[in-house]
Amino acid sequence: MIKPTDRLIEAIFIGTSAGGVQTLNTLFDLLAPNFKIPIVTVIHLGEKPFIPSAFRAPRGLKIIEAEEKDMIQPGLIYFAPANYHLLIESDKTFSLSNEEKIQFARPALDVTMDSMAEVYNKKLLGIVLTGANEDGAAGLLAIKENGGMTVVQNPANALYPTMPEAAIKKSAPDYILTLEQIGSLMCNLKGAYE
Repeated sequence: MIKPTDRLIEAIFIGTSAGGVQTLNTLFDLLAPNFKIPIVTVIHLGEKPFIPSAFRAPRGLKIIEAEEKDMIQPGLIYFAPANYHLLIESDKTFSLSNEEKIQFARPALDVTMDSMAEVYNKKLLGIVLTGANEDGAAGLLAIKENGGMTVVQNPANALYPTMPEAAIKKSAPDYILTLEQIGSLMCNLKGAYE
């Protein structure tokens, strides 16, 4: 059981790559119904289109593909569209970019994390899960340097440990946790069900 935190979190970023569909579904299953904090998710899809039905949303939440100019709203799990970098503007709306790939990926975790860190500062929780490259390590460091809370899946429990290991090495996260512990932390965040 992870202790509740008094820190108010206004948004959560989750990034993953190889093994991400299974891992995200396991994590989403751990959230109680009607979780309120918006979740912005980046998963490496390559050229494949995003398929919302591949993911299981907790009851009361909706999974959608982020679109240009959408305002980030509670109760939604947003996914970056395939082949676009996803950025968050200062007014908490999305913008899309087809600039060059980063860490061989578009969408790249680092791009979204950098922009969210600047907008949400200490009110952001950044989470890096399973994956087979180093995308997300620099982004997690940006979140930490802007005062946000940082979490990495324990590499020993990740389907692909390379991404969590890189994030740990570069950013010294606040927490290194199993998926069950990450779910507990999310459920105990201030504002998660208010």
